[in-house]
Amino acid sequence: MKRIAAAPALALTLSALSVLLMSPLPAQAAGGAAGGASGGYGTKTPYAPQQNARTYQRAPKGFVPVFTENVSRHGSRAATSGEDGELILQLWDKAESEGELTRAGAEFGPQVRSLLAAMEKVGYGNLSGRGKREIQGTAARMAQRLPGLFARIAQDSEPIDVVSSGQGRAVDSGALFASALADADPALTPLIGPARTDPDLLYFHKSAGGAAYRDYIAHDQRLATTLKSVTEQPATHRAARDILKRIFTPAFVRRISAGEFASIGSEVDAAQAVYNLYSIAPAMTDEGSRHLERYLAPRDAAWFAYLSDAEDFYEKGPGFADSDITYKMADVLLDDFFKKAEAKRDGTGDLGAELRFTHAEEIIPLAALMRLPGSTEPVTTTQPYTYTDNPWRGGSVAPMAANIQWDVFRKGDTYLVRMLYNEKETAFKAGCAPVAKGSAFYDLAELERCFGRTTS
Repeated sequence: MKRIAAAPALALTLSALSVLLMSPLPAQAAGGAAGGASGGYGTKTPYAPQQNARTYQRAPKGFVPVFTENVSRHGSRAATSGEDGELILQLWDKAESEGELTRAGAEFGPQVRSLLAAMEKVGYGNLSGRGKREIQGTAARMAQRLPGLFARIAQDSEPIDVVSSGQGRAVDSGALFASALADADPALTPLIGPARTDPDLLYFHKSAGGAAYRDYIAHDQRLATTLKSVTEQPATHRAARDILKRIFTPAFVRRISAGEFASIGSEVDAAQAVYNLYSIAPAMTDEGSRHLERYLAPRDAAWFAYLSDAEDFYEKGPGFADSDITYKMADVLLDDFFKKAEAKRDGTGDLGAELRFTHAEEIIPLAALMRLPGSTEPVTTTQPYTYTDNPWRGGSVAPMAANIQWDVFRKGDTYLVRMLYNEKETAFKAGCAPVAKGSAFYDLAELERCFGRTTS
């Protein structure tokens, strides 16, 4: 569970405090809805492919697909715990016993209990029905996009490697993806190898390679100061009270705000719990429909989405312009993409496909490292992250089942790469030249040059 209000409570140095006072963040509530992903769900946004399959470019004449590789976030899931529901239900039960619920609020408690029961049945942190369908859909569309490749894989008995972080929802996503490929072409079944795990590759934020990153999250003064300044704005408290007033009477909200229930949580804690339940509810639609959106005006949902996005931006994304600590560790994953494509070109690998399954904590820094759309603009302390000034949105960068795919095409000794980001043809970063203006295809040798993998 993400609780933004619990940013590290560090004593601010005089210089850090002066920076905070000199650099107030502009209010975002009015502009957040327009700038955020639809619905204001942040990285809990359900997955949808971003391009119509009929609009993909054809490979240049004579080029045929010879290899594909991807990295995918797991599909939509239940919340990782019931903490948010437990917090807000303590307040709801108290208000109900005292007759302090609004008419709409009277229906809130039963809906939350229904949602918690559904998540307990699925298993906290596990894939929901929607999440399973998201993963199966991405696999089926991959097979439809590359029928010639998979026919060749089957004909030449090329292995398909499936690897995950080792965490349950990523393991399950890999198994579902592989099974959907086999359903699309049963000849692939014996070629899909035993699923393996590689936390150093696909859970790097918790592995040895992420040690410096973890130290940054735990101890960096500037990060703590910035996140505190993001959350502790008057707009946060206004949005929190607006949300709570849809559930509780104004008198009860005043009691929450005054700290009467501090042992349960503050007004921001309570409102954030409502937002977190609202944002996870779409993942659970296969397990029943709940209408939690009635408890958050679009303006307030957008504000809490901004708070969530700000935390992800600073902790996992482009972050501060003078530091790469949030995404440098993703180089191990980008390196693996290159190694697998180069092995196919050099004849040192026999794989037909490499399929990887991971988490938002890996997708977000990889997007920043690769400078994918929306992840190109870090910030400074004096010009911080806002929806108004920065295109980064969690719901676009790393929704549930987010994926990055490289398809490799060959003609003679030339190998081209096409990248899909959430199934949309996507240009590589600035400085990488496609084979023709406007083309989605890049010479592998050009990508090696552009990403600094060659000395020439």
